[in-house]
Amino acid sequence: MNKIEHIGIAVNDIETSNTLFHKLLGVAPYKTEEVASEGVKTSFFKTGESKIELLEAMTNDSAIAKFIAKKGEGIHHIAFEVGDIQAEIKRLKEEGFTVLNETPKRGADNKWVVFLHPKTTNGVLIELCQEIDDKA
Repeated sequence: MNKIEHIGIAVNDIETSNTLFHKLLGVAPYKTEEVASEGVKTSFFKTGESKIELLEAMTNDSAIAKFIAKKGEGIHHIAFEVGDIQAEIKRLKEEGFTVLNETPKRGADNKWVVFLHPKTTNGVLIELCQEIDDKA
């Protein structure tokens, strides 16, 4: 694990939250996008080396909609940048962690992503991220 890549925050309304975080951080989001496979709209803020990802549900059956229905708005996950996502999946499985999707999928912000089950990480959803090299 190289560093914390971002912290994901589930929100009810991304536009309202974009305004709030713009005021809070003093910068506008550098990117917004929809991830249809996950049923979410996202926006990313960067301040210093840190990134915040806001996530709004696009469908009632998305993971974010279910999270908000159960827990309300708030921190949804912590994402770690990795250099070799396949090697990290193997290592973490050998260490006893439960990997939710063993095949990395395309996520927001040009990343391959894999999630670890919160039951094996003290109740925190962990995301592993690796930059997609479209040139490879």
